[in-house]
Amino acid sequence: MSCGAAPDEEYEKEEEYSLLTVTQSAVTEIRNLIDQPEAPEGGGVRIATEPDAEGLTLSVAVTPAEDDTVVDTDGARVFLEARAAELLEDMSLIATTDPAGQVQFAVAEQSG
Repeated sequence: MSCGAAPDEEYEKEEEYSLLTVTQSAVTEIRNLIDQPEAPEGGGVRIATEPDAEGLTLSVAVTPAEDDTVVDTDGARVFLEARAAELLEDMSLIATTDPAGQVQFAVAEQSG
């Protein structure tokens, strides 16, 4: 008698899941944010979905929330809220600086 998915099928689904990739430009800017004297040690940036919109928010966070996925790339920690992690699967986080010197984070499809 069989009920539900076989354990191997569930494991394969997890293997197919691809986390957000953090580009070198984003690593540099995240480190700049979390290396500030007032920033807590072990902190990072948290990406979450907006409750009443289809957008995402990025903020500095002391620790990940209980259900967050943590992506650590060369010491730059990104905490992904569960829904944001799904939306950002197979995406890359990039950072650019506008002419006024303000850092802008964006997501793009992974190349390759």
